[in-house]
Amino acid sequence: MQLDLNLLTALDALLEEGSVAGAADRLHVTAPAMSRSLGRIRKATGDQILVRTGRSMVPTTRALAMRAEVHALVQAAHRLLSAQQEIDLASLERVFTVRWHDTLTAACGTALTAAVHRQAPGVRLRLAAEPGTDDPGLRRGEVDLESSSNQPALPDIRHRLVGRDRLIVAVRPGHPLTEGALSPERYAAAEHLTVSRRGNLHDPLDGALGALGLERRVVASGPTAAFALQLALGSDLVVTIPDVVTRAARDQLGLVTLPLPISLPDVSLYLLWHQRYDDDRAHTWLRDLATETIRALFAPPGRRDEGDEGDEGDEGGDAGGVPA
Repeated sequence: MQLDLNLLTALDALLEEGSVAGAADRLHVTAPAMSRSLGRIRKATGDQILVRTGRSMVPTTRALAMRAEVHALVQAAHRLLSAQQEIDLASLERVFTVRWHDTLTAACGTALTAAVHRQAPGVRLRLAAEPGTDDPGLRRGEVDLESSSNQPALPDIRHRLVGRDRLIVAVRPGHPLTEGALSPERYAAAEHLTVSRRGNLHDPLDGALGALGLERRVVASGPTAAFALQLALGSDLVVTIPDVVTRAARDQLGLVTLPLPISLPDVSLYLLWHQRYDDDRAHTWLRDLATETIRALFAPPGRRDEGDEGDEGDEGGDAGGVPA
């Protein structure tokens, strides 16, 4: 049987008011229209619902039994179909999967986790490692927030620019490159280590060197920046990585930072999410908190305690990301 669910609203009003006239006034319809709705309800339920006793109407036994459930259903429907209300972070319970580049997780993961737990104790974070191949986790709903050095090509993937980094050179203390000026020629002649989830032995640096007639020798590739920095500390290998997101790790290991001796564009850092979450209040809170956490990392030293409230140019903002 196909039922007009609008009858639930009428039934709720009839049971609350106990009269056709009262229910009509409550729903701003005429008494004849409400009387017709009562007739349809009686036909659908096989019950009189309201029966006349003297000058008033009283609910039947079945009507009394269903009154609380009918009211709950109507209220649930209103909540489901009405505009989203402000979320209560103190009572929010949800699991978010955040898949960031390992350098970003190392630099900001602790701060983000602490901020999330402080504001919404019932929220749990999964900080997942990036896969070695392109993965449609955002589109499948398996990943809530992702980092990238490139803007997404797919129209249903939203993006937000959260920072720009520059490439630097990291070597062990006492490395031969720390003595004297670092020229492109000296840089290219050293033995290098690349950072690549896919195990690539070449990256855009090789194209820039090739334009100068130079070629470097890459002797190894590591899956994470943490691995590459450890290897650089114990060898003469040179690793070229983004500056800001690896600064704390380099300082902790005591590595020496040198300027990259060739000109390359800054590395952009984007947050990505699927458009299904555009109007999700909890997801909006998470991505805004992640944005605030990351931009604080990129803020000038004097402003890091305050955070960076500047927009820094979203390049399309929430409309719809560096080294992979």
